[in-house]
Amino acid sequence: MSFNLLPSAQDWRQAHLGRLLGHAMRRFDERVLQLMAQHIEVPLALANLAARDKVSAAHIHITRHLPLEGARLNDLAAMAAMSKQAMGDLVTQCEAWGLVARWPDELDSRAKRIVFTDSGLAWLRGFEQAVAQAEAEFRQAVGADVATVVSLGLEAYANGYR
Repeated sequence: MSFNLLPSAQDWRQAHLGRLLGHAMRRFDERVLQLMAQHIEVPLALANLAARDKVSAAHIHITRHLPLEGARLNDLAAMAAMSKQAMGDLVTQCEAWGLVARWPDELDSRAKRIVFTDSGLAWLRGFEQAVAQAEAEFRQAVGADVATVVSLGLEAYANGYR
């Protein structure tokens, strides 16, 4: 069976909103990691990992979602919308890098809390500054008005507003 659609009739597959959002998110995350690789406050070992593309968008989930007071693995996985197993693998890797540690949970002696180490907190500060710079670059690239509309629109869409 063949489809006799003109190429322009297929453009929607490459240019729909979901695909554009995905490309934009990957571009933004890549820029943030580039900036972190060069950031003076990011511990050298972590900056080297970012520079060598060893830190991926998946690792950013921990940076984005782990509260400063720490969280249990189940809760962290839920916050990042990941499976417990996938988050466990990321935590194990980040623990080996010195980004996070597992501490006993004060409320449940059977459980562990994932917490940022001192290096992890430095990484988090670098992440905050890299995100701010990447956002500023976005505003400069598309203009302040467009950046504001995009930000407000994405926030409304993500929060389910109509």
